[in-house]
Amino acid sequence: MRDWNRRGVIGLVGGAAAWPFAARAQPHALPVIGLLSSRSPVTDAPFIAAVRRGLSELGFAEGHHFETNYRWADGQYDRLPGLAADLVRRRVAVIVTMGGESSALAAKLATTTIPIVFISGDPVKSGLVTNLHRPEGNITGASVFLDDVGPKRLELVRELRPNVALIGMLVNPSNPTSETQAAELQLAARRLGQNVEILNASSNREIETAFVRLAQMRADALLVAVDPHFHTRAVQFVVLAARHAIPTAYFRREFVVAGGLMSYGSNADEAYHVLGIYAARILKGEKPSDLPIQRPTKFELVINLGTARALGLDMPPTLLARADEVIE
Repeated sequence: MRDWNRRGVIGLVGGAAAWPFAARAQPHALPVIGLLSSRSPVTDAPFIAAVRRGLSELGFAEGHHFETNYRWADGQYDRLPGLAADLVRRRVAVIVTMGGESSALAAKLATTTIPIVFISGDPVKSGLVTNLHRPEGNITGASVFLDDVGPKRLELVRELRPNVALIGMLVNPSNPTSETQAAELQLAARRLGQNVEILNASSNREIETAFVRLAQMRADALLVAVDPHFHTRAVQFVVLAARHAIPTAYFRREFVVAGGLMSYGSNADEAYHVLGIYAARILKGEKPSDLPIQRPTKFELVINLGTARALGLDMPPTLLARADEVIE
């Protein structure tokens, strides 16, 4: 188990976030926030900054009132239940989860009393809550609804390549949302008369094998399913897509910044900012069940024009006009 001490985490991500919890803290003791993520500290650094910003807006200054226990699974989802259980044993004040449903579900299974603030694709479909407006029990958070934008990315790829014959979709079968994502995309593809091939990959080696398979199949494009482990492998995806000359659409702008072709999804900074605000409100005494699940208000299309040129693609002016960000 990776037990990151506070000094080490501050050096890595530019400052840890933790928060006061007067109701639980003993006199003169610093309360502890547990952060549970399926990803890595490097990948999560900008999201932690967004959480910290939300907390600071409600008056919680870092470095004065708190300590933080971080637990990262580094893409190994089977480690999450043990990491969550460890945070519960340490009696943290609040658990903040990052990296999708796997982290949130592990925390929910570990405790029914410690407040949990999560990020999720679709919390109702995944079983985290049954009601977005009145989440039950000890859990609330923000939904990024990334799963639902898969069909939209399919449409964007078809707009970019109108005569596309075969589109691949790469999913991580270890992710509890993979089946739903694949089913939603296949349904959308059937409506459009589009041929889509689903490929599985859970490890770095399997990702490489999948790209080889896509090249052998002469796939015209690739959609990368929403997955925290895939997020940590952004550079690997970009390199492989360039090597095999496969136009690829992603779910986060970080892929495009790293050199990927394009992405479409909700604004991650907005969602993690909500986590910070909700954590602060809970520490002030509000109940998770009184805080409705927040849904995204902004979806972003990001295009890397330099990558399009390298792939020999003519980016349609209509697509460029709708882009929220164009990287040269």
